[in-house]
Amino acid sequence: MDLLHPIEVRVLGALLEKDIATPEYYPLTLNSLQNACNQKSSREPIVSYDEDTVAQALELLKNKGLAIRISGAGHRVEKFGHRLGEKLNLGRRELALLCVLMLRGPQTVGELRSRTERMHDFADMEEVERVLATLAALDPDPLVAPAARGRWTHLFSETPDASAADAEPAPVVRSALDQRVAALEHEVEQLKEQFERFRKQFE
Repeated sequence: MDLLHPIEVRVLGALLEKDIATPEYYPLTLNSLQNACNQKSSREPIVSYDEDTVAQALELLKNKGLAIRISGAGHRVEKFGHRLGEKLNLGRRELALLCVLMLRGPQTVGELRSRTERMHDFADMEEVERVLATLAALDPDPLVAPAARGRWTHLFSETPDASAADAEPAPVVRSALDQRVAALEHEVEQLKEQFERFRKQFE
């Protein structure tokens, strides 16, 4: 799977959280999704995305088959959902762990177990470890990996674990991340141009 920008990770994680933890409020309007991304609790780091930033990330996720626009009967306003489970053939246990990692960064097995309680009630730490090991062994694209200090991290993006070490990231990692950000920015610009051409057809 293509690497995601950290903003895409936050948007996808927020959709996933609301789907599993509060399905009565899912799917989400753009405004609700913005609030979910920017909420002050259960998030690391705290962010303050504007509506356009969330909308652009949604467009990129839709192009990758990871998000979907939901409209029609029963929905007076446009709403959005995720397709992570279908795309990667994952169950509730796997999605719960990925969700918390996407929203709160690297964590220990104990932290993951306690923070996923509303989404899945893991029997014990060993069950959490077994699911993490399964996600780490996926071929060809593992979704998690061990991190520093006994923690685990997701592999959806190349965001470095700033608290893992004080050393500067290796130049090759920084370069790859810069290239990825540049590619995403170019993709956003292309989408803007396509939308502008589409809008002008109706002027």
